[in-house]
Amino acid sequence: METRKSNFLSENDKSTYWNTGFLFPLNIFPKSETARMRSRLENLEKKWINNGLPLPLNTYKRVNSHLVCRLAYEIASNHKILNKVEGILGPDILLWSVEFFIKEPMTKQIVGMHQDLTYWGMGEIDNLVTAWVALSPATKNSGCMSFVNGSHKNPILPHTDTQNKYNVLSRSQEVDVQVKDIDKTSIVLETGQMSLHHGLMVHGSGPNSSSDRRIGVAIRYLNPKAKQLVAKRDYAMVVKGADRVGNFINVSPPTRDFTADSLAVYDEVRIAQAEALTAGATSEVNLYGEV
Repeated sequence: METRKSNFLSENDKSTYWNTGFLFPLNIFPKSETARMRSRLENLEKKWINNGLPLPLNTYKRVNSHLVCRLAYEIASNHKILNKVEGILGPDILLWSVEFFIKEPMTKQIVGMHQDLTYWGMGEIDNLVTAWVALSPATKNSGCMSFVNGSHKNPILPHTDTQNKYNVLSRSQEVDVQVKDIDKTSIVLETGQMSLHHGLMVHGSGPNSSSDRRIGVAIRYLNPKAKQLVAKRDYAMVVKGADRVGNFINVSPPTRDFTADSLAVYDEVRIAQAEALTAGATSEVNLYGEV
C-alpha cells in the first residue's frame, strides 16, 4: 500500500478504512522528530522508575498515560494525527486513552487476537478509532500488529479470558474463533508512521524477536456521540472541536509529568473505568499494572 503525505485523509483513504477496518501506513512524524519523542520517553522511564509514584510506572505507561504524562498528551493532541482522525470521526474529537505499548527485545510477550470494544463498555460503535504510532520500527520480527480484513463488520464476538502468561492484555483475552494466518494482514510501520483501526477490528501481535524495543503509542479517539453503557461514568479530553453532547466528563491535560492533581484525576478515572473493564470477569483482572 502506498504511503500518504497529505494532511487529511483522501476519499480513497476513507473508503479503504470503512471497507477493510484499517488504514496504513500513514506518514506522520519525520524520523528526527520521532527519535526525540523516543528519547523523551526513555528519559522519563529512567527518571520515574524509582521515584516514589503511587503505582508502578508501567501502569501509568499502559493505562491512560495522557492524564499524567505530558509527552503522551502532546503526541495524542498533535494536529498531524488529529487531521487524519477527523476523516473518520468528524471535526469534534475526544481523547479517551493513550498507552505506550512496549515490547522489550527478545521477549515472548504477545497480544492475543481480540476486538478492542469487547470490554470498554461502549457497545458496537463506529464512533471510536485507534491510532497506533510507531516510535521504533514495527516489523514482523519485532511483533507488529496483524489485522483481519473486514472483521470490523462483525458484532462483538465471544472472547475467552485465557491464562496465557505471555498475553499482555488485561484479561489475557482472545477472540473465541479460529483466525487463520492467511486471513491476517501484517501492519508493518516505519518509525514515525501510523495506522488507524476500527474498534471492532480483530487484531493481535506476536513476540519481539528483534534486538530493539518495539515502541508504539496506542491512542483511542471518540466522536462525542459515543457513550459509556456499563460503567456509571467515564472521562475524556477534548482535543479537537468541541464536546456538544456531554456523555463524558471532560478532563484537562497535565501541565507537567505526574503532578499531584493529575495523579488524583488518574485514580478517579481508573477506578471508574475499571467497572467496565472488569465486568463479567471470573478471575482477577490485572489492568496492566504488573506487566
